[in-house]
Amino acid sequence: MSARRTIAVIAPLRHPIREPHAGGLEAMVWDRVRVLRARGHRVLLCAVEGSQFQEDAPAEFRLPAVVWPDDTDATDSTYPPGHLERAIPALAGALDFIRRNAGTIDLVDNHSLHPQPLAEADRLGVPVVTTLHTPPLPALVEAARAAGRPGCFLAVSAYTAAEWRDHGVDAQVLPNAIDSSRWRLGSGGSDLVWFGRIVPEKGAHLAVQAARLTGRTLRIAGRIGDAPYFQKHIRPFLGAGAEYLGPLRQPNLAQLVGGSACALVTPLWEEPFGLVVAEAMATGTPVAAFDTGGVGEVAGASPAVRLVPMGDVEALAEAAEQLASACGGDRRRRRQARATAVERFSLNRRVAELESVFDRSAAVARAGVDAWV
Repeated sequence: MSARRTIAVIAPLRHPIREPHAGGLEAMVWDRVRVLRARGHRVLLCAVEGSQFQEDAPAEFRLPAVVWPDDTDATDSTYPPGHLERAIPALAGALDFIRRNAGTIDLVDNHSLHPQPLAEADRLGVPVVTTLHTPPLPALVEAARAAGRPGCFLAVSAYTAAEWRDHGVDAQVLPNAIDSSRWRLGSGGSDLVWFGRIVPEKGAHLAVQAARLTGRTLRIAGRIGDAPYFQKHIRPFLGAGAEYLGPLRQPNLAQLVGGSACALVTPLWEEPFGLVVAEAMATGTPVAAFDTGGVGEVAGASPAVRLVPMGDVEALAEAAEQLASACGGDRRRRRQARATAVERFSLNRRVAELESVFDRSAAVARAGVDAWV
């Protein structure tokens, strides 16, 4: 059993860590904080105000919320005017708090997509473990290269680790995980489902097109992360075989996914992981997905997942119809899909692996050496 620690978790600057989750990254941080606490650790969450789990966090750990003057302009790829001028100094204040209280904080678990925690890592006085959730973005690469100890980085997939390695940053692979007690086996259904952030790179509009080719209804759940994209590419098709349900809290989302015949996963970028694939499988629902980035790793050899070339709508529709017909309501096949997901992506097992990383990082820091290996 790992030593009980005080862990400062740094979340991204954009969305609160709460349900309904803004996206897979926020869901992953939410799960991690919750389970680390359940395992006896003291977790201080540095996150956007309005997040859960901040009841005992210092005031410096409450970062300013993103507020758009006009919601029709909101996107996940930009910030409203003046936001970063408030958020970056606030993040600097949180890092300064860690530095001033290094004697009472054992470790920093960094999930920020901003380079500042990396740039400050060697000056905080406590070990910093950074998870790489994205492709190697230039500002993050520069900060990571300067951060010192190569063993302080984790990557969510082997694909992502290889991308970062090509840019001079080595990382241990520690895939994302799912809480199988919350993503439960469903009975299936006749409709298709798409869930996630509604942004151009997630390709929900191609899921709409594929569903129309199958003749099945597509139910869409998720936060609108790009309002202009939604208005142009999704809204015009609602009511004609597509239904938008909005962002759902996890229990309702799991029920929706588990009550579907097949999930469509349509990334139009090099997806670092593909959490929705594991979540759908945990409910027993088969997945038809574009083969890009780390999606194939998550799919593994499961017969409940079929991969098609990215952007090929006809192939996606064919795969979805075959899976829906063969597996959508077949209890045996659904149980098999779930068993595979639980075996490979158990949250409790992954957190135990994470604790081993924390133990090793603390030991390295005590020894005063410059690398883990």
